[in-house]
Amino acid sequence: MRRPARSILGDTRGGPAAEFALVLPVMLMFLLGIIDVGRLMWTWNRAEKATQMGVRYAVATEIIPTALAGYSFAASGGIPQGDPIPDTAFGGIQCTSNGTAATCTCNTSTCGPSTLIDDQTAANTRFANIVARMAAFMPEITASRVRIDYGYSGLGYAGDPNGSDVAPLVTVRLRNMTFRPLLLMLFGGSITLPDFRAALTLEDGSGTVSN
Repeated sequence: MRRPARSILGDTRGGPAAEFALVLPVMLMFLLGIIDVGRLMWTWNRAEKATQMGVRYAVATEIIPTALAGYSFAASGGIPQGDPIPDTAFGGIQCTSNGTAATCTCNTSTCGPSTLIDDQTAANTRFANIVARMAAFMPEITASRVRIDYGYSGLGYAGDPNGSDVAPLVTVRLRNMTFRPLLLMLFGGSITLPDFRAALTLEDGSGTVSN
């Protein structure tokens, strides 16, 4: 007498495979998530280091607003020779570039010379050199992502014969950087990172190299 065939509903031989199929997507997401965290920290660290090296280069070399270097706040700004320069006379400058030409603007109504860049070629070269220094640590950095601020620091004296009358606080900002996790690559998504910045006080504002 033949034994009855085993019921399909009672057959459990494919159970482990079905369970594995259910767990596999979760395991893959967990694994990719771990990899993405490491990649994010690596990207973050490179961006911070690039910003730090950019500001170091900016304070040790010639400033981008070329007219500020030779501007006398005593002769042209009406401040007594040897007096500290107040924030009302120097409200700060921000400089950007579209990759071809550098542009500098005052943060307030006055920041020294009425025309901040009197040598456009030199300003373009100086901005490009800072970006190149940063790109050595993070190649995806472009000029349009960099902003350089020359802020009031309280340092400097009107009519200083040894260099720039002001010694601004130089801040290099790295903006609009993105990170694309592996989990989002299939969908073309990315994450915009916060701005990175580093600041140092201007040194001599001359020369073309830094350590």
